[in-house]
Amino acid sequence: MGFFSAWMVSLSSLRFLCLILGTHAQQAFRSEPRNLTVRMGETAVLRCEVLRASGTVQWEKDGLLLGPQRSLPGFPHYTMIGNPKRGQSHLQIENAELEDEAFYTCQVGQSESSKAIVSSSAWVNVLIPPSKPYFQVDMEKPWVAGRKYVVACVAPDAKPEAEITLYKDGVELTGTESFTMSGSKDKLLNTHAKVTVTALSSDNGRQLACHANNPALNRHVETTMAMNVYFPPQHPVILGLEGQDVKAKTTLVLECVSHGGNPLSSLRWTKNGEVLSKTWEADAKMQKSRSVLKLKITPADNQAVVCCESDNLVPPSPLSVSHTITVLFEPAEVTLSGPSTAVEGQDLNLICQASSSNPPVHIRWWLGYKELNTTVATMEEGDNGGMTTMSNMTHRVSREEDGLKLTCVAFNKGTQFSKTQSTTLIVYYPPQNVWLETPPQDVPLRSGTTVRLICFSTGGNPTGTLTWFKNGKEVTNALKQTSFDRGGARELLLVLTASDNMAIYRCDATNEAMQTISAHTQLMVHFTAVSMKITTDQEELRRGQMLTLECQAGSSNPKANISWSLGELRLQGVDQPPRSAQFGGVSVHSTLSLNLSSQHNNQRVICQSYSPVLAEATNTFFKLNVLYPPEFSPEQPVQIQVLEDDTVTIPLLVSANPEGGSCHWLNYRGKLVKEGNLQYYQSAENSLEIENVTRKNAGVYRVQCTNDEGVNQISIKLDVQYAPSVEAEKDPVVVNLGEIADLICVADANPIIPGMFSWKWLGDEEAEMGEETQDDESGLLTIHNVTRAHAGRYQCTANNGIASPGTVEMQLVVQFKPELLKGPQWTKVASRGDGTSTAEVVCRAEGIPRVDFSWEKNGLRMDFANPRYEERTVKDGSFHTSTVRVVNVSAFLDYAIFSCTARNSLGEDTLDIRLVSTNHPDPPTMFRQLAVSHNSVTLEWIPGFNGGLWQSFRVRYIWDKSASFVYRDVFPAGATYFTVTGLQPITTYNFSVNALNAQGESGYADNNAVLTITTKETPDVEEVLPVDVTENPDRLPAYLSVVGVLLFLHSLGIFFGVRWKKRQGQTGGRGGSTLDVKKSEQGGSSQLTESNSNEYESREKINAAAQRTLLIDSGSETESHVYESCAAVRAGKRMRQREKSC
Repeated sequence: MGFFSAWMVSLSSLRFLCLILGTHAQQAFRSEPRNLTVRMGETAVLRCEVLRASGTVQWEKDGLLLGPQRSLPGFPHYTMIGNPKRGQSHLQIENAELEDEAFYTCQVGQSESSKAIVSSSAWVNVLIPPSKPYFQVDMEKPWVAGRKYVVACVAPDAKPEAEITLYKDGVELTGTESFTMSGSKDKLLNTHAKVTVTALSSDNGRQLACHANNPALNRHVETTMAMNVYFPPQHPVILGLEGQDVKAKTTLVLECVSHGGNPLSSLRWTKNGEVLSKTWEADAKMQKSRSVLKLKITPADNQAVVCCESDNLVPPSPLSVSHTITVLFEPAEVTLSGPSTAVEGQDLNLICQASSSNPPVHIRWWLGYKELNTTVATMEEGDNGGMTTMSNMTHRVSREEDGLKLTCVAFNKGTQFSKTQSTTLIVYYPPQNVWLETPPQDVPLRSGTTVRLICFSTGGNPTGTLTWFKNGKEVTNALKQTSFDRGGARELLLVLTASDNMAIYRCDATNEAMQTISAHTQLMVHFTAVSMKITTDQEELRRGQMLTLECQAGSSNPKANISWSLGELRLQGVDQPPRSAQFGGVSVHSTLSLNLSSQHNNQRVICQSYSPVLAEATNTFFKLNVLYPPEFSPEQPVQIQVLEDDTVTIPLLVSANPEGGSCHWLNYRGKLVKEGNLQYYQSAENSLEIENVTRKNAGVYRVQCTNDEGVNQISIKLDVQYAPSVEAEKDPVVVNLGEIADLICVADANPIIPGMFSWKWLGDEEAEMGEETQDDESGLLTIHNVTRAHAGRYQCTANNGIASPGTVEMQLVVQFKPELLKGPQWTKVASRGDGTSTAEVVCRAEGIPRVDFSWEKNGLRMDFANPRYEERTVKDGSFHTSTVRVVNVSAFLDYAIFSCTARNSLGEDTLDIRLVSTNHPDPPTMFRQLAVSHNSVTLEWIPGFNGGLWQSFRVRYIWDKSASFVYRDVFPAGATYFTVTGLQPITTYNFSVNALNAQGESGYADNNAVLTITTKETPDVEEVLPVDVTENPDRLPAYLSVVGVLLFLHSLGIFFGVRWKKRQGQTGGRGGSTLDVKKSEQGGSSQLTESNSNEYESREKINAAAQRTLLIDSGSETESHVYESCAAVRAGKRMRQREKSC
C-alpha cells in the first residue's frame, strides 16, 4: 500500500484546488463513466474523455487512486486506453472478476491553467456463473423399489443466484423446493433445490439430471447420476424331480431357477434345514439366476425335504420352493446270531435279522436242501423311515446233521434285492479213553532236572481236550496238544523244583459234550533251600554300632548247612537246631554279629545254604545301609589350575549317608552359588563349575557338606592362569636430545616367567634398540644418548605362553630446538607488484616442543594489525608452518626481505625469504635417470623456483646421427618425471631439461649439465614386438593414430592442469604461482591477478586454508596498482592477448 498511498487524494481536496486555480482554460468532461454489467472473464470499458485536458488523469476505485500511468502498474488487468491527444483515458478491465465489482470515478488533477475535475461515480456489476452443480444424495447405498427418497442438488458460488431444474430420465420433476445460502466468498450465493422421488423398479439405470442457470451463462451447466434401484425376484422353481421314489446310491440332479430381481438373486440349497450349496450362476442377459445340485441319494435321505431359497436383500425373507424325497433302499446288513453248535439231542435256537429297509424284507430258513418251517417272524420301525425284520428258528439236532449248512435268506420286493447268511451246524459227543507216560514213582529226581509227562486220549467229537493239573491246580505251561486219527496227545515238560516233591499230576480229557475222564502220577524230588532270608531287629545302622543278623534257610531235601561272608572275608556265625518245613523238607538258620564302620556302607553280607548231597548252594545278602556324616575321599584334589576365560569344574569327592544332605561352596565373601549369579553353577554331584573364569576368581574355596549325621568341610585352592595384558607405565615418554630414555611396560599375567618381555621399533627405518631388562612384572627398554632417529612408537610384547601375547604401544618424544627447512625453494617468493595480486611467504620448521614464529620485514618486526598482512600457523606432528599472506602486493612497499624466526624452549633458527617480482623460472636441479629400455628413457628432476608463475618443463636430447636437438614438452605440464619414447636401441643420447613460464625459460638443469644415457639392446620377439615404421609401412596409420591420441591427451592434460592450478590459487594451494582470470565488473573484460607463495616444492603436501582478499584504498598504492596492472597485462600479451583492456 506504500506505493498507492502516494496517489490518494480526497475528493474535497481536489475541489478546493479547483477553486484556487480559477477557470482559465478550464478542462471539462466530454464523456463520463456510466454503470455497466459485465460477465466474469469478459472485458469492461469505462469511458472518460476530457476537453482541454491539462491536468493528470487518474481513476479512483472505491476511494483508491490507481495511478497516473496509463499502464497502471500494480493492476495487471487494468489499463487506460484511447487517444491521449483527444483527452481519452478510458479504463479497460480485462478478464473481469468479482474483485473488480466497485464504484469507479475518473479524476483530472489541477494544472496551471485549470482546476481539478471529478466525474460522476459508475458501478461495475460483475456477473458470476455458478460452479458445476452437485447432488447431495447417498447413491452408494442402492434404492429399494417402492420407497421414497429426497434428491437435493446444489449450484454453488453464483451471482446472481442460480435457478435449478431437476429431471428424471429427461422428464422434469415437479414439486421442487429451492432456497439460497451464502457462497464461498462475499456476494456469492449457493442455490439448494430438493425434491422427493418414489423409486420404481423401472428406474433402475435411468439418469437423474440437475440443470443450473443464471444471467452469467449462455447455456445451463448440469450434472447427472445413474439410479441404482433394487427390486425382488420371482419365486424360484425346481426342475429334475418328476417322480417321488428314488433308489438309494443313485445321483439326483436338481436345477433351481429364479427370474428377475435387482440385483439378481443368490441361490442356496438346503436339506432338512442344513445348507448343501451356496453356488449359483447369474445370467444378466437372461435376467435369471441358476443353481444345479447333484445329490448322492442315501437311505438317510428318505422323507428328506429339499429346498431352494432365492434372496437379493430386497424382500424381508428369502423366497423358497421345496420337495419331499421317498428313497427305496436295501437293508445295510443281514445278521445270523445264536449258537451253530449243540450237543447231540439238544434244541438249536437261531435268529436271522435284517436291518432297516424300504419296503421290509421276507426271511426263509434252509438246513442243507431242507427248508425249516419252525420259525417266527416280527417287524419293527427302523432307521430312515424303513422297517426291520427278525426271524426266530428252533431245531433239535442229531449226530447225523453234523457238518450240514444252515442258511438264512432275506428278500426285498421293492428293490428286487436278496441277501443270505450261512453257518455250518456242529453236533458234539464225548471222548472214550485216556492214559499217561511218566518216570517211575519210587526213583528220586534232582531239582532242576527236566522230565516229560505225556497224556493220550481217543474218541469223541470234537477230539477231547487234554488238561494237566498239579495237586488239583491247572498247569498252564503244558505244550500244545497234538492230534492223530480220532485222538490226541499233550506233553508236559517239567524242570523239577521243590514243589514237585510228592506232588500229584493229573490229566483230564473233555470236550463240548461236557463229560470228563482222567489219569494221574506222583514224583520224588531232592532240592536245595527254597528260600533264604536275613533279618535284624535294628531299624537304623550307624557307624560304630554292633549289628546282629539272623539268616533262615527255607525247606530243603535233604538238610543243608549255613555259612557267612562279607566280600572276600569269611565270617563265623552261630547255627540253630533244624525244623520240618514245606514240600517234605527241613529248614535251618544261623546268627552273625558285626561292628559297623563307614566302609561297610552299601556292602553286602552274604548268607549261604549248602546241600552236601546235591553239591549245590543257595545264597542271599543283606545290604548294609550305614549312616555316617560326610567324609572326603583321600583322592580329593586340593589345588586346581585353569586358564582364564575357560570353564573349570572343581570336583568334589565326598561320601555320606544319608546322601540327601547338602554341600555349599564358600569363599571369603560367603556363599558362591546364588540365584541370579550365572557364573557359578553347582552340579548334581556337588562339583563347582565356574564359567568364563577370570583372574578375580583365583583363591581358596571352602566347601561345607552337611547331612543328618553331621558336618564336614575342606579347602581347595583355584589357580587362574591368564595371558598378559600390558600397559605403559608412562605414555608418551618425553626426553631431550642426548638424554637417557626409559620405556617401561607393566604386565598383568599369571604366571610371570623370565624373559617374557620383548620390544619392537614401529618406525619405517631401522633404529638401534636399547637395553632390554625385566623386573618381575615390568619390562624395561633403556636407550642411552637419545637421537631424533629414536623418536617414534615402540611396541612392548609380553608372552607367558598362554593364549595371545599382550602388547602395548608407547610414544618416545625427543625434544629438540627448531630447524627451518632451507634451500632455494624456501628462500624466494614472487608476485606482481601492481597491487592486484596476493603473495604467501611460507616458513616451515621442525621442532619439539611447540614452535612459535616471529616475523621481520627488512629488519623491522612485522605488525599483523595491518590488514594487508595476515599470519597463520599450522601444526602437523613435529612440523610447524607459518604463512604470512601479503594482500595487494606493492613493488614499492613489499619487495623486501622477510625474516622468519622459529623458537621453542630449546633454541631457535632463522631464515630470510625474499619477495621479488615475477620472472622467468630458475633451472631444475638433480637431473637424473630413473629407468632405461631399448626404446625409452625415464628421467627425473627437482624443480627450481618458478618465478612466481605456473611453470612447465621441456626435455631436450640429441644423438650422433641427428641433425639438431629434439624437444619434448613434459606431460602433464607440472610433472617432475617423464618418459622419452621412440628411441633407437644401443644408441647414446645426451639429455637436458629446463623450465618455462609466461615470462620466459630457464637455463638447463645443473648449470647446463648434460645427462648421457645409452639405450639397451632390443629384447627377444617373445618379450616385445616393436613397431618399425620404416620396415612396415602398412602399420603407419595405427602408429599415427596412437601419436594422435597421445597429443590429444597431452592437450587435455594441459587444460585440466591449468584449471587445477587455477583452483589451487583460489584455495591457497601449494605452488610457486597460480593465475586467476577474473571478470571485471566494468565492461566484462578480463584481468589477471596472482596469488604467490614460496611454498612450491613438488614433494611436499601443504593443505593451506582459503584466504580472503583485502583491497586497501590508499593514494600512493592506488597509482601503483593502476600502472603495474597495465604493465603486467602488456608484459603478458603473448599469453593472454589482453592489450585492449589497458
